[in-house]
Amino acid sequence: MTPVLNVHSSILGQAWRWRGLAADTRDPGFAPDDLVTQLLLTRGCPREELEAHRNPSIRAFMPDPSIFRDMDRAAERLADAVTRGERVTVFGDYDVDGATSAALLIRLLRDLGLDPQAYIPDRLMEGYGPSGEALVRLKRAGADLIITVDCGAMAYDALAEAKAVGAEVIVVDHHKCASELPVALALVNPNRLDEDEGRAHGHLAAVGVAWLLGAALVRLLRGRGFFATRAEPRLLDLLDLVALGTVADVASLKGLNRAFVAQGLKVMAQRR
Repeated sequence: MTPVLNVHSSILGQAWRWRGLAADTRDPGFAPDDLVTQLLLTRGCPREELEAHRNPSIRAFMPDPSIFRDMDRAAERLADAVTRGERVTVFGDYDVDGATSAALLIRLLRDLGLDPQAYIPDRLMEGYGPSGEALVRLKRAGADLIITVDCGAMAYDALAEAKAVGAEVIVVDHHKCASELPVALALVNPNRLDEDEGRAHGHLAAVGVAWLLGAALVRLLRGRGFFATRAEPRLLDLLDLVALGTVADVASLKGLNRAFVAQGLKVMAQRR
């Protein structure tokens, strides 16, 4: 039997064999001999998408951020915060996806002239997600706007407490939602049950959703003439964070996620 990657059998003595190609690839004029193409085909990648999977680009897979519900509302409020010089706090979950999401927005907002603060809850003392106590405390400490990342989609009580003291909260998440949404200024999540086009991107990690919010924000500020007197942030330079959060959250490496990771690895390679 032909060895697979020069290996004839597993440690238990089971013989390895190549999975057969899909029926639509079995024709005399199409005989890929490179390993990556064969692996993609055996895993169900359509022939017409081979190039996009082998050399994934952001341009090929990126949707218009506005297809997501509440994306424009969130970008508008963030743009107002930038132009007014408001105090913004980013509340991130304590895992890698949450931390990279928070770091991404912090870096972007700093590039836009703000001095944002980050808040990561104590895993043992505060548990998962935003608590009402924490959000109220951030509001009373002077936060004009709070953005939760990788959490908040089911934080009904916490967000209600925040609203009661006048806190404005934008939720950026990717976890499954219920039909009833918590009270928030905006809730950007491709896995909202009322999503339409955005539902096709439900495989994104929170950091990917945060990057799309950044893209929507920069586009909006560009339209307002904000960059007439200052340099525009390079969103592609933030893809190292997107790649790290996407892989660490074990998000599927297909579509936009694949492009995020492929391009993010290039950014990592350039870091000194």
